[in-house]
Amino acid sequence: MPWLKLLHIAALVIWCGSLLYLPALLNQTLQLRKDSGFAQGTPPMPRFFYNSIATPAALAAIASGTLLFLVYGVLGGWLILKLGAVVTMVAAHGCFGWLILRLETGHYRWVKPITWIALCVALAGICSVLTFVLAKPLDWS
Repeated sequence: MPWLKLLHIAALVIWCGSLLYLPALLNQTLQLRKDSGFAQGTPPMPRFFYNSIATPAALAAIASGTLLFLVYGVLGGWLILKLGAVVTMVAAHGCFGWLILRLETGHYRWVKPITWIALCVALAGICSVLTFVLAKPLDWS
């Protein structure tokens, strides 16, 4: 089942990369909206990237990770910690989706600070996942 591990790692890399790219995309979209002198539609790139790249990668990473757990029977304290870190990544992912909706509806207040907070949450989750997977603290198996 090395292909399953490869799928999990590849999906995780794409998801983590998209979590790091979405704040830049949101800030650029916000700047475009502020610079325009009249109302115009939000560029479709943030929604396209979120729906076509970030979310499928997140779902593939979570599904393949679940299959790895079921197939290999991996169990340990580090896995519980890793799942907690994945929850923070999911929270940041959801927050970016909410920010895209705010931009599309024309609510620009607090978008920039919340984008930075979501980026920090995403970074904390990404670094925690890497730490828990590589160090494997509390290995009960």
